[in-house]
Amino acid sequence: MKIALGIEYDGSRYYGWQRQREVVGVQQRLEEALTVVANQPIEVFCAGRTDSGVHGTGQVVHFETDAVRPERAWTLGLNANLPDDVAVRWAKPVCDEFHARFSATARRYRYIIYNHRFRPAILGKGVSHYYHQLDEKRMHQAGQQLLGEHDFSSFRAVQCQSRSPWRNIHHLSVSRRNQFVIMDIKANAFVHHMVRNIIGSLMEVGKGERPVEWIAELLEAKDRNLAAATAKAEGLYLVQVDYPEEFGIPKSEPGPLFLPDPL
Repeated sequence: MKIALGIEYDGSRYYGWQRQREVVGVQQRLEEALTVVANQPIEVFCAGRTDSGVHGTGQVVHFETDAVRPERAWTLGLNANLPDDVAVRWAKPVCDEFHARFSATARRYRYIIYNHRFRPAILGKGVSHYYHQLDEKRMHQAGQQLLGEHDFSSFRAVQCQSRSPWRNIHHLSVSRRNQFVIMDIKANAFVHHMVRNIIGSLMEVGKGERPVEWIAELLEAKDRNLAAATAKAEGLYLVQVDYPEEFGIPKSEPGPLFLPDPL
């Protein structure tokens, strides 16, 4: 049978999602726990492979197994065998046609900046710290120029292996909650480092170093060398993956849960 799981993880101690030979990825820890619970070797397939230091509150994976377990047994059994920084939020049997990556219609990320003069001690690995004041309204205005389907070569890592730089951004918002500046972005898919490269350039606008129109100029130029440096990994979260309703994939709160309520 095929099982889908909703996964949450703190990526600060991992070298990304993907299983690797010489370093530890989140996938390795999950597969080790699944092998114990299923009593057989298990390989998982994920919705999106996050980079080193990136977190997830809405990662979705699937795997196939001969083991028959109630949904509750998968969640409780896996969480008992996983390290504290990885957790299963839900488990659900799915049809043979479901694939965590190829069935997905959109991915959603959030980037959290602690915008304060002094660095935080609490949540230090869960947010990105920037000490100069950012104008989130200018950042939001600039970000609207990226909506829709475009060639995102200016925001694509040099080592990106995707066949095409074209992606479709469904929404992008930048807002503030006290000292936290939050970018929320959703697209059909993302090229390598696309979110962090976008936020790096939006921060240049937020600092007042670049005009709002600069983002549209970057998009048109299709040149990564003209855009700003890649933002840090620490503040980035994969928070949601969308699927067609027919698969019945549970919808969870996107998180992360430590965000304060608006004043």
